[in-house]
Amino acid sequence: MKQHQYYIYIITNKVNTVFYTGVTSDLEGRIWEHKQKVFKGFTSTYNCNKLVYFEEFQWIHDAIAREKQIKGGSRQKKIDLILSMNPAWNDLSEGWYDEGK
Repeated sequence: MKQHQYYIYIITNKVNTVFYTGVTSDLEGRIWEHKQKVFKGFTSTYNCNKLVYFEEFQWIHDAIAREKQIKGGSRQKKIDLILSMNPAWNDLSEGWYDEGK
């Protein structure tokens, strides 16, 4: 049986003032797209390319439900969530890509 993997994630800009919450089945690929500004929109306009939080799910409906829950929460709830996993606000995707090439 195929193992499914879906992710919800929160990205921010370098000064942690803007948040974007998304869902994907390819976290590494999707974050790369944000970093490269592949698609024009909110994240490219506000330079959201730093991964500060993510969760993994087996089923897409669970991931979508969690994404909606996070998006519906207050800014402070998002900050608290990030701090619970990543108190230093590090870019959790650091080292995923060969930046030199």
